[in-house]
Amino acid sequence: MAQNQDPMDIMIGASEAAGDTAAAAQHLRDGDACRERSDRAGALAAYRKAVNAAPNDARALFKLAYELDLLGEENEAIALYERASEQRPAPVNVLINLAVLYEDQGDYRSAEKCLRQVLDTNPNHPRARLFYEDVVASKDMFIDEEHDRDLAKRNALYDTPVTDFELTVRARNCLKKMNIRTLGDLLRVTEAELMGYKNFGEASLIEIKQMLAAKNLRLGQGLEDQHRRMRARVAESVKGQGGNEGVLAKSVTELGLSVRARKALQVLGIQTIGDLAARTEAELMGVKNFGTTSLDEVKERLEAFGLGLRELSF
Repeated sequence: MAQNQDPMDIMIGASEAAGDTAAAAQHLRDGDACRERSDRAGALAAYRKAVNAAPNDARALFKLAYELDLLGEENEAIALYERASEQRPAPVNVLINLAVLYEDQGDYRSAEKCLRQVLDTNPNHPRARLFYEDVVASKDMFIDEEHDRDLAKRNALYDTPVTDFELTVRARNCLKKMNIRTLGDLLRVTEAELMGYKNFGEASLIEIKQMLAAKNLRLGQGLEDQHRRMRARVAESVKGQGGNEGVLAKSVTELGLSVRARKALQVLGIQTIGDLAARTEAELMGVKNFGTTSLDEVKERLEAFGLGLRELSF
């Protein structure tokens, strides 16, 4: 920073700081003189005296924060810059320096907020624009990395074998016969699908639900992603089959189903024919008052379009 330029000269909406006292002004002059002599310790001490004399003086806060930043005392510098940024109008260089420190500490959102405050007033400020682009790029990279870490943790949890959990022999054997090997497999089935399997009883269902609840999980939790994948798979299977591809996006109302069948689809949140084709018989049969008659009706309507319900493989 050039010695003949006061870093606080540029402010948003004003050219000078308010609230200086005579004592603070003198300490600031003493600090500036020390800096010219390369007396960092003397400058630091003088600027501290200036802040003590005028605790809310943005100029004193900035100069002390700047010296502390040069000495590697980032946390104290940030605290001082934050105090200075609360002044109205806010000093541009305070906001920029604060943004740089936030970025160094990985707080990209706060850094972006500071720079946005500068650019909202002066969209063409060169330093603010340059730093803003860097911060946004770093933030996007950080979010991607954070997402990848979260995804890796979730996948590791979902890959846990169900045999690692405290379940009765009966429950374990039922899950094994249903080819449910991992926690992820278990989260992708519903109560209706479990209860629809031979020899799977209420006691086993309650046991499994309690085990999942202890981990803040529930049956069917993984179905949303699965349904998206199933819809994509259905779409892929009918690709190139004339008009079938367009049928998937049509509303289920075009199937002309009975009132009872339509209500069941509403309960499951099924809106398009593609949504319906991605569901299983067990999911439909799990809806109250949806019986074999309604199931046969749905299957018949889908078959008319060359489609069918998804089969659950055990």
